[in-house]
Amino acid sequence: MSLYSRTARCLLIALLACSTLAVARDLDQDEALELRRKGIILPLEQLLESALGRYPGARLLEAELEEDDDRYEYEVELLTTAGVVREIKLDASTGALLKDEEDD
Repeated sequence: MSLYSRTARCLLIALLACSTLAVARDLDQDEALELRRKGIILPLEQLLESALGRYPGARLLEAELEEDDDRYEYEVELLTTAGVVREIKLDASTGALLKDEEDD
C-alpha cells in the first residue's frame, strides 16, 4: 500500500469520526415526555409561544427536540407572513435563543 493511499485512508477515517460527532440526535416522543416529566426541559408549548412571538402571524411548519453536545434543543421551523421559512433553535432547558436564521 502506498504512502498516499494510507494517508488518504487515515484522513477519511478522521473526517468520518469528526462528522459523526457533530450530528445532533433527534429524540422521540417518549424521551421528550420523560425529560419534561423530570423537569429537565421546558414544555414545547411554552417555547413555541416564544418562537411564534418573534414573527407574528407565522405558521409552525415543524418542531423537533434534539440532543446536541449534551444540550437539549428545540429546532422550530416557521413560515412567516412574508413567505420566508425561519429556523429557530431554542435551548430546551432554559428557553434561550440559540439561533434564528432564514432556512434554505
